[in-house]
Amino acid sequence: MRGPRPGRLSEMQKSGFRYVAIPAVLVLTAFVLSEGRPWTAMRIAGLAVMLPAFVLWSVAHVQLGDSFAVRAEARRLVTAGIYARFRNPIYLFGGLGIAGFTLVIERPILLLAFAVLVPLQMVRSRREARVLEEKFGDDYRNYRAKTWM
Repeated sequence: MRGPRPGRLSEMQKSGFRYVAIPAVLVLTAFVLSEGRPWTAMRIAGLAVMLPAFVLWSVAHVQLGDSFAVRAEARRLVTAGIYARFRNPIYLFGGLGIAGFTLVIERPILLLAFAVLVPLQMVRSRREARVLEEKFGDDYRNYRAKTWM
C-alpha cells in the first residue's frame, strides 16, 4: 500500500485537520472567554477580529478541498467562494485570527511575530503562484488579475 506523495496530505490527515482545527479554535476561545478577566477594549477588538477570521479561515480550507497541500502543488485551480476574491485566504484570515488572538489574551507584543510570519507567507505564496502559473498558464493569470492578495 502506497502512502501519499511527499508534501501531500492523506485523506485521513485532511479530514482530521478540518475536524480538529475548528473545534480546537472554539475550545481555545471558550477557555479564554471563561477566564473571568475584565473585557477591555483590546480584548473586545481582538475577539471582533479573531472569530470572523477563524471562521473565514475554516471556510477557505473547506473550499480548497483536496487541493490543500503542505508543499506547493497544482492539482486544480480553485476560483469559487472565498477564492473568487482572495488568492490566499488561508494566509490572510489565519494571520488575522492570530493577530486577534494576541489581543484577546492581551499580549500585543506577540504581534512582533508578524515580522517573521508575513515575509515567510509572502515567499510561500509566490512559490505557489509560480507553480499554478506553470500548470494553468493564462487561466491562472486571468484569475490573478481579478483577485486580491
